[in-house]
Amino acid sequence: MPEIDLLALALLVLAGLTAGWVDAVVGGGGLIQLPALLLVPGITPVQALATNKVGSIMGTSVSAATFYRRVGPDLRTAAPMALAALASAVGGAAVASRIPAEAFTPIILLACVAVAAWTLARPKVGRTTDLRWEGNRHVGAALGLGVVIGAYDGVLGPGTGSFLVIALVGVLGYAFLPASAIAKIVNFATNAGALIFFVPHGAVIWSLGLAVGTANLLGAYLGARMAVSRGSAFVRVVFIIVVSLLVVRLGWQTVQG
Repeated sequence: MPEIDLLALALLVLAGLTAGWVDAVVGGGGLIQLPALLLVPGITPVQALATNKVGSIMGTSVSAATFYRRVGPDLRTAAPMALAALASAVGGAAVASRIPAEAFTPIILLACVAVAAWTLARPKVGRTTDLRWEGNRHVGAALGLGVVIGAYDGVLGPGTGSFLVIALVGVLGYAFLPASAIAKIVNFATNAGALIFFVPHGAVIWSLGLAVGTANLLGAYLGARMAVSRGSAFVRVVFIIVVSLLVVRLGWQTVQG
């Protein structure tokens, strides 16, 4: 395990707590947690990705269970989407080590800009559920989204929850709250898929992952309860704020090199 002092560990735990809350409400907590892990001296990008998955899966397990009890997500969408995403995430994780570390930030930045612009341009989208398709077409679209976003989560990961929410709202037609509930189930599956590859290859730093994951779990529990009690309007506002702040931060990081 890379050497890390108590102050740095405390900051990582704080990042995990914040990431868990953000992930539970709107997704995108990995955009807080992964950069924090990448700052650990001596850690490699693949180790950071793998350790981030441990923290994330602990949080998504709690938020998924909370949303399931209180919202009752649509399993005809969540189940096929999660299975496709899990399989795709395994493949994505297999190629993660081939991506240069310096390519991470620009890729995530471009994705965040696209998501923020799309959400701001459509203020009425996500207020209520109005599904675009039924039956096999709906399931087929869910499977396709699961494959694409699952592969992204395996390769990079940060922002996956946000991309799931925006896909469920913008493509399938869900309101923000039920979309967030489904996203947690699918995100749990993508994290599991990535760990299926990372764990046998010894990429996970378990002590660090469990410490961050415990904080992520607590943040996820608090965030899920708040999202359920406040509804879709609250989720949409937090979504826009989080993505906008991340665009600013990542943009500054890119400019600074």
